[in-house]
This record gives sequence, structure tokens and C-alpha cells, in this order.
Amino acid sequence: MSASQILAVIIVAAASYLFGSLNSAIVVCSIAKHDDIRKYGSKNAGLTNVLRVYGKSLAIATLLCDLFKGVVAVVSSRIIVGSVLGIEYFSDKLFIGYVSGLFVVLGHVFPLFYGFKGGKGVLTSCTTMLVLDPISMSLALLSFIIVVAITKYVSLGSILGAVVNAVLTFIFGAIFDTPGFLLNGIIASFVAAIVIIKHKANIIRLINKNENKLSFKTKGGGQNG
Repeated sequence: MSASQILAVIIVAAASYLFGSLNSAIVVCSIAKHDDIRKYGSKNAGLTNVLRVYGKSLAIATLLCDLFKGVVAVVSSRIIVGSVLGIEYFSDKLFIGYVSGLFVVLGHVFPLFYGFKGGKGVLTSCTTMLVLDPISMSLALLSFIIVVAITKYVSLGSILGAVVNAVLTFIFGAIFDTPGFLLNGIIASFVAAIVIIKHKANIIRLINKNENKLSFKTKGGGQNG
């Protein structure tokens, strides 16, 4: 890689990480409830916990913020680096987007501004991959919906969805001979690994058959309920 390509990767990675560090669940609940979502429920700064603790309205707000964050990071990186600066990698216009996506997920999961304790990266990784590879991510979302509909386990659907997306990134990249698909597939696999690692406690509960199932009933609401 040239010096300009390396510099672009470093800048995109750093900017995406910092942007990803703005945790939507924490920001939304802090503004709306003046409280920390990490004190209640599963103590996870993610959409599912917001739904369980504060209900649908704040969950929808969190969802929209997480969707917006992933899309902005990937699209702006591709526009600035690819279209404005004219920098490409291995004749692949998607690579810089994958770099941005990986680091925005890392920022979401290990946020600099919140002691490196964030959410599980499911929504942010979903929007990132959806923008980069709509076919693979759409099929991964379908697998997520099917698993959750059958089992009511959001964690299981999230894990399998991340794995399905990574696998399909390799498969469709090979089928369509997409430039740089191996590197993109590796990055998608790293994203899947992050999602799996952050679900370690859920995996243990699934094995022990005491994992929480999806429910739209509000639980606990905290002091400011």
C-alpha cells in the first residue's frame, strides 16, 4: 500500500472508532431518563436491555440511533476516501467501508468514552454489513428472524446471524469474483467474532437453559421508571 492509502486507513479507523464510542443506549437513556441503563436489567448498554427496562419508545430511539451510526460511518468513509480523495484498495471500493465498519463496531462494543464497556454490537454490525453487502446481510437477517421466531432467543439469533453473514460474504464474493473479497470476508469474520465474544454470558445461559427469552413486557424501570 502507498503512504496515502495507509494514512487513509489509519484516519478512517480512528474516526470510526471514536464515532462508534458514542453509545446510543447510554446517550438516549441519559437524555430521556437522566439515568444509566447499565445499572438495570442485564446491565448491558444495548437495545434489548433498553426494551426490557424502559419499554418500546426508548428502544425505538436507541434502534434509530444505532442504525444511523452504522450507516453514517460506512457511507461517509467510502465517499470521502473513495469519491473525494480517489483512493482505492486492490480495485475494491468496499474495503475502506469494511475497515470503517469494523472499527465503528469496536467503538460501540469497547467505547473510549464509557470505560470500554459498551453494547454487544449487533445493530451496528448489522447496519454496517447491510450497507456493504445487502445480499449477505439480508439473508443473515432472515436467519435471525427465523431463529428468534422459533426460539424467542435474541442472543442465539444474533450469534447465528453474524456467522451466516461472514460465511456468505466469502461465498458470494467467490461466486461473483468480487475484488478483495477475501479481506472483506476476514473483516466480516472479525465482526462476527466480536458479536460472539460479547455474547459469552448468553452462550453459557443457553447451554444451561436459563437464557432470557424475548418479551415486550417492561421489567424493572429503575428509579425513574
